Amino acid sequence: MKIIETKRCILRPWRLSDVEDMYDYAKLPNVGPAAGWKPHQDTHESARIIAMFISSSEVWAIEMKDSKKVVGSIGLHMDDKRPKVKSRMVGFVLHPAFWGQSIIAESVVELVRYAFTELDVDIISGYHYPFNRQSGRVFEKCGFRYEGTLRMSSVIYDGSVLDNVCYSILRSEFSL
Repeated sequence: MKIIETKRCILRPWRLSDVEDMYDYAKLPNVGPAAGWKPHQDTHESARIIAMFISSSEVWAIEMKDSKKVVGSIGLHMDDKRPKVKSRMVGFVLHPAFWGQSIIAESVVELVRYAFTELDVDIISGYHYPFNRQSGRVFEKCGFRYEGTLRMSSVIYDGSVLDNVCYSILRSEFSL
């Protein structure tokens, strides 16, 4: 897994020693549900998720350069809705104390650059639930285009069925 640097952050592999930092944001009631997962109940749950991230090599920790604190995660996953093209799907989560500072936008831009230049990806998509408008603004800020809304397409941790708002960006649309 490549380490990716932004102006203020380092996108790096997760370490088991990051468990307290992850739990600090993953336990909050306004973080996980916005991404479709239940808030973490304890550090053991965070440790289990970190172990899963380590084995998958698809999810980076977002570490602030100034404090060395992990404040979120960003992933680049296979996009199962586009199996016939070289595609990826980006997803992210950030500690609320860092919302509104363009940290995720900064991280998305560099991860997209990496996917287009080093992974030879043709299209990157991003999805969010209709109530999570902040994620839509991130995609728009990063040059993604609104594709449409997949109605009743996602079942989350509590059994709720939600729409998915879809954005994407083509390699030809991204300024390297």
